[in-house]
Amino acid sequence: MWRYIKWGFRITLLLFVVGFFHYTLPQHDIVRIVGTENRRIDVGVNSIFWSRPDVGMAEGNASRDVFFINAIYPDGSIMDYRNEDTGWGWPPYFKIDTFALQTKAKEMISPSSAPTWVSVTHYGWRNGLFTIFPNAVEVTRVDGQNARIIPWFNIVFFVVLGFVLFMLRRMWMQFRERTIDPVVASAGETWDSVDATADAARDRAKGIFGRFMAWLGTWSGKGR
Repeated sequence: MWRYIKWGFRITLLLFVVGFFHYTLPQHDIVRIVGTENRRIDVGVNSIFWSRPDVGMAEGNASRDVFFINAIYPDGSIMDYRNEDTGWGWPPYFKIDTFALQTKAKEMISPSSAPTWVSVTHYGWRNGLFTIFPNAVEVTRVDGQNARIIPWFNIVFFVVLGFVLFMLRRMWMQFRERTIDPVVASAGETWDSVDATADAARDRAKGIFGRFMAWLGTWSGKGR
């Protein structure tokens, strides 16, 4: 049973880590922008998926105006991006150009007859049930709908993360080898010494008891 619990915990932790990175790291969509708008949003229980108010604006109000960018994928499916500042909060995109990005997106609006394909860099997910929108970070014009964007940031991030984890493991192994293992070995030797001393004392006690019983036997023989 404990084996299943352990594996269940590991799988849950793995899914949490994968989900965290998938939500936070930048992604790139090739789309055609068909419109932009400004909506009044009442942020509720899903506030964790919304950024703070734009930098310089009043905070603490659950209802605020949010910019949106409406787009269509090459296959015809629809995507809506929110356009909010991240400021100095999490995730650390340090985005403070919401208005400039909205203007840039308006300039790239195009009809299906003469499409202008763009790469929208964003983080987050789109979920209609919980009213969650990915946050657009950058909009860049590309050559066409088949343009290929190499996620250099993600590649470098995971290489650095792997190196850091490798070095941390090496440091932990050296620390355990130099500090913990000698203490455990010393404790084991001490325990073995105590155990040997206890065995010797027990043997001596048995010897004394045996001699005492033998001495009593001599007395019983004299009595007869």
